[in-house]
Amino acid sequence: MKQNKAIIGLTSLTLILGGCSSIPNPFEKEEPSVSEQPDEQQKDPSNNDQDESRDHEGSDDQSDGQDDKQTDEPDLPSLEDTVTVTADGKKVVTNVDDPLVLVNKERSLPADYEPEDLVIPNVPFPFTENLPKKQLKKIAASAAEEMFSQAEKDGIPLFAQSGYRSYDRQEAIFTSNAERVGEEEANKFSAYPGQSEHQSGLALDVTSPAVEFKLIEEFGETEAGQWVKENAHRYGFIIRYPKGMEEITGYQYEPWHLRFVGKVHAERIHEQNMTLEEYLGVQVEAVNSTE
Repeated sequence: MKQNKAIIGLTSLTLILGGCSSIPNPFEKEEPSVSEQPDEQQKDPSNNDQDESRDHEGSDDQSDGQDDKQTDEPDLPSLEDTVTVTADGKKVVTNVDDPLVLVNKERSLPADYEPEDLVIPNVPFPFTENLPKKQLKKIAASAAEEMFSQAEKDGIPLFAQSGYRSYDRQEAIFTSNAERVGEEEANKFSAYPGQSEHQSGLALDVTSPAVEFKLIEEFGETEAGQWVKENAHRYGFIIRYPKGMEEITGYQYEPWHLRFVGKVHAERIHEQNMTLEEYLGVQVEAVNSTE
């Protein structure tokens, strides 16, 4: 009998001790599991240690949205805020290093302006002399290398003829042209010093053996000229003085004169078949307007 009582007591003690392990300790603080972390801690965008795949998805979505916004609403310089007016009424541009700087007969570059990052692009030239006109601003030079590389792959005989031109060099060229055909006539195809895009380092004249490396309208009808017309915008260049736009640009048709503006802007200008003036919002009256 005593043995039975002992067994019963021992069993009760075991049950009591076993049950204690399931009783929570009020003085012990448990750490929440990962799944129990508050939402704001799990999804904190400032946490650089978040799940890699989720970060990639978020960054891709954000990037796509930004690209769409940039494409749909490109940032354009203000024409009024990017010039100063001298005492004699001359408008001088101030955004000299902007790829969208507008240089024309109404807006001049400073006489002492020279791009700081001029380089010689690795493209074919029809001459070997190391002349300043081989140079372009670095951003335009890189784009030119990309364009010429593709032209070569496509079997197009494309050559660079003239890039950067200083204020003084442009003055000498215009003076020579004016003496030859008269100042008014010269200004139809030659810019006054300060009004030439070549001084910006963003303009590049191209040519081909088909026109004996000359800068003439016939270039536009050559294989190289047609390729440039159809593809230059893919690399950030536009034909700056298109045919039929003389009343807007102020210069005759020049199928050889390319101007770097950047890929997004070049593609938009090309698609809309407009001049740089129109793209930047210059008020232009229709040639045949009846109003």
